[in-house]
Amino acid sequence: MATKITPMLWFDTQAEEATKFYTSIFPNSKITGVSRYAENMPMPKGTALTVSFILDGQEFTALNGGPQFKFNEAISLVVHCRDQKEIDHYWDRLLAGGGEPSACGWLKDRYGVSWQVVPTFMMEILESEDHARTGRVLQVMMQMVKFDLAAIEKVARG
Repeated sequence: MATKITPMLWFDTQAEEATKFYTSIFPNSKITGVSRYAENMPMPKGTALTVSFILDGQEFTALNGGPQFKFNEAISLVVHCRDQKEIDHYWDRLLAGGGEPSACGWLKDRYGVSWQVVPTFMMEILESEDHARTGRVLQVMMQMVKFDLAAIEKVARG
């Protein structure tokens, strides 16, 4: 194991399908292992139990644990994007097949996982000592669903 902390995502029965979806979207991504349910286990024999995978260098594990737990916005995965082209790419791909846009760069994919598709400079703006600039930018960003970098940069410049 290369990292000390690996996020685990609990799915009902879609862990393998979801990991194939995610690894098709992000570069430097792959499924690294699959364990399967055996006879006399809670799911049919051969169903993926866990799927180990890497998304753009970050290790994850997906679990088919049943319907007991659902994803919610209390945890989200943040995708830092360099430009509008990247924002559009990840936004569109993560929404594909039944995802739902939310607000302020947030969306839920078709599996219910929450994502934030944000510009890389967002934390720089939020942590800035220029509180007037931060306030202007936040006011505009809070009105957006998918981020429009040109509009954000215009407001940031004053």
